[in-house]
Amino acid sequence: MKLTVIGLGQCGCRIADQFARLNLKAQTERRATIAPDIVAVNSDQADLTGLRFIKKDYMHSILIGLRQTLGHGVGKINEIGAQLAREDGDKVMDAIKAEPTFYETHAFLLIGGAAGGTGSGALPVIAQMIKERYLNKPIYALIVLPFEHEISSETRSVYNTGTCLKSVYDIADAVFLADNQRYVRKDASLANNIEKINRHIAEPFYDLMCAGEITKRKFVGSRTVDAGDIIATLEGWTAIGIGRTPLPSFRFPWEIKKKNFHEKAVESFRGSQALDATLSDLSISCDPGEAARITYIISGPAKEMNMDMVKSISDYIKEMSPTALIRGGDFPGEKHFIDITLIVSQLSSVPKIKDLYEKAVKYGQEHKGQIEESHRKIQSLADVGKELPTL
Repeated sequence: MKLTVIGLGQCGCRIADQFARLNLKAQTERRATIAPDIVAVNSDQADLTGLRFIKKDYMHSILIGLRQTLGHGVGKINEIGAQLAREDGDKVMDAIKAEPTFYETHAFLLIGGAAGGTGSGALPVIAQMIKERYLNKPIYALIVLPFEHEISSETRSVYNTGTCLKSVYDIADAVFLADNQRYVRKDASLANNIEKINRHIAEPFYDLMCAGEITKRKFVGSRTVDAGDIIATLEGWTAIGIGRTPLPSFRFPWEIKKKNFHEKAVESFRGSQALDATLSDLSISCDPGEAARITYIISGPAKEMNMDMVKSISDYIKEMSPTALIRGGDFPGEKHFIDITLIVSQLSSVPKIKDLYEKAVKYGQEHKGQIEESHRKIQSLADVGKELPTL
């Protein structure tokens, strides 16, 4: 599956930069292009300067709202981010149209942090512009939810998150949710933490996008999950994850063929182990039993994937989500591991979203009262000194 990737705001641009890295990796390792067009959009020029893999020209790194912000961001006010996107959205549309390979892509993926200003405000606006112009291409959003400390101490972040989620859900065909808190490593430095989180958020898309774009015969699976399967799966709230089980470092070919009963059992069980790892590492905490559509991809050496493994994984998912429409396939693209990529889509219940909505509504009600009270106090203080002469 080929995607046109658009990163919005600081968080969105940095994750889009990871997609640019994955695209280079796919071209090098698998001779496949998975993201022909990747664009970074921000109102802060310093953030754009810090990107490593996205091209630096003005058609790929787009600065919006320069007159209003002077290139220094919107200060977490997502209403301003939405306004700047409306005024300068044509720059993004022109950049998309200018890419020669744009029409090869199957869908759009818009990425943004829900708690910020530019990404939170611009994401639904740009999504609406694309929806009106390109009717035949699905629009997917990857929205990154705030850390716990942001939710507890930065109430504006909660309000931004609620308004962003509500606005994007009404426009996009599917919304991938990524909870920052699930990826935190408390003993790592801030810079390393953010870098690893961004990599972790982007990584599950790699096999998913590569599987249907491979041109070398040895990487083509017996049951390929391609763009049609993915598009048919994605709808509404969606979680994605990848789990991994390592294989023995080296074995001779005759050792692979001649296994005792214990080795054979362990070989089949590796798929279930990888699936357990995937479920524990989904991008947001949810119950897969609440999903109406599920797609999985098993990736590993062709000789290590067998029918017992596929049956075991398929049965496991069916028990977990008995009413879901399940699609699956294999992808012999990994050499040293058994990887399972899992998409659970059309989720009917996501506790984190419900909690954020409730907090955002509460903030909106309280904030309105606080502003009115603050204005009243300022006016009463001014009234006390209104008899004094001015200099």
